[in-house]
Amino acid sequence: MGRNLQNAERLRPIDLARGHGLSTQAVRNYEEAGILPPADRTPHGYRVYTPLHAGALRAFLALVPGHGHAVATSIMRAVNRDAVDEALRTVDESHARLLDDRRTLEAVERALGDLTPTTAASGPGPAASGTGGRFIGPLAGELGIRPATLRKWERAGLVSPRRDPVTGYRVYAEADVRDARLAHQLRRGGYLLEQIAPIVAQVRSAGGPEPLAAALHDWHGRLSARGRALLAGAAELEAYLRARG
Repeated sequence: MGRNLQNAERLRPIDLARGHGLSTQAVRNYEEAGILPPADRTPHGYRVYTPLHAGALRAFLALVPGHGHAVATSIMRAVNRDAVDEALRTVDESHARLLDDRRTLEAVERALGDLTPTTAASGPGPAASGTGGRFIGPLAGELGIRPATLRKWERAGLVSPRRDPVTGYRVYAEADVRDARLAHQLRRGGYLLEQIAPIVAQVRSAGGPEPLAAALHDWHGRLSARGRALLAGAAELEAYLRARG
């Protein structure tokens, strides 16, 4: 019985590595990085791990999918030096980022929902330049913003109007009008220009808001997967914290 207990409590690097498809060198690297607590050594210098080290390894590997390798490493390092509040703050920050991403997705969907019927119904109308687009003044008036705002959005890459070859005036094609409407909706939601630019770029590359539906569905899936990964990581981290006492 004593021999079995001793074997259960004393683990070699290969014992930790084997269950996770890792190399023994990876386990040693994790210890050196502070992800695992320091191991005792035999008189011959061999590392001796315990179930506590196995729990640390499980916690780290569970944290990586939700937090990423670097953040998971900082969490484990903080725990192993007894800075638990620091580790929990880092966990909270990852959850806050996920919540921000969810809010961004919701804002994009609302903006596209507001945008699509308006854009579909809009024709050249009185704001047209006569050459298949709109001038800056009428478009700004339609959106309830100043022309200077549209020029600022142009510098940020949110709209790309062409220039009339005769007058040199900016002419906004229907795709530019769509992008301006989308930017306007997101700005009203409190988003910064640097946050809006990649969203507008996605709409452009998709060829409009309708083909973006599949990308939005995938975005939902990725956020859900991250949320579940954060939960799985939290469960293993809590188990490790309990084992540390």
